[in-house]
Amino acid sequence: MAKDEHISMSVVRRLPRYYRFLYDLKENGIVRISSRELSQRMGLTASQIRQDLNCFGGFGQQGYGYIVEQLYTEIGHILGVDVLTPTILLGAGNMGHAVANHMDFEQRGIRLISIFDNNPALIGQKIQDVEINPIEKLDEICTENKIEAAILCIPNEVASQVVERLIKLGVRGFWNFSHYDISYNHPGVLVENVHLGDSLMTLSYKLNENR
Repeated sequence: MAKDEHISMSVVRRLPRYYRFLYDLKENGIVRISSRELSQRMGLTASQIRQDLNCFGGFGQQGYGYIVEQLYTEIGHILGVDVLTPTILLGAGNMGHAVANHMDFEQRGIRLISIFDNNPALIGQKIQDVEINPIEKLDEICTENKIEAAILCIPNEVASQVVERLIKLGVRGFWNFSHYDISYNHPGVLVENVHLGDSLMTLSYKLNENR
């Protein structure tokens, strides 16, 4: 399908949600769905869904709707989940352990190669069959496996030095749980920030407005 080169990030950020809903539909044996039916399930307008999907080409047929399996596969391809990106995780503390243990990486286009930590008590242990290595092996493992992305579950005070080192090793994308502002210091790097505190405060705002 033809792709618009100027797709807004708001559209891109809705794609994983489409992908998740389509997976559930597929698992429940639903073969075909209209934009109106999909809008009712997702809480979006049918017009919004059609506009979003038209950014990537024509997937549906007027009067027929979308073939669920086909649309699920196409959105997965757009999201890149069918090409596994070699990735490492830094920080095997509470946050890193939770991320490594509960995230189904390969379903989301990620191959987790190694986990790193500077705690000697953790070295050699495994989380979901992925070994925790000492930070001293970072260069070797990144080079051997052509690592492209890193998940940062490390303290803010060490993030700057680690990010600098990883960029020199060829890492070009970060899933960033630290509070270090990678984009400010490295504007050419791809970053997806995860701020759990911000999300919680957003919920607090909604609750306060609803009182």
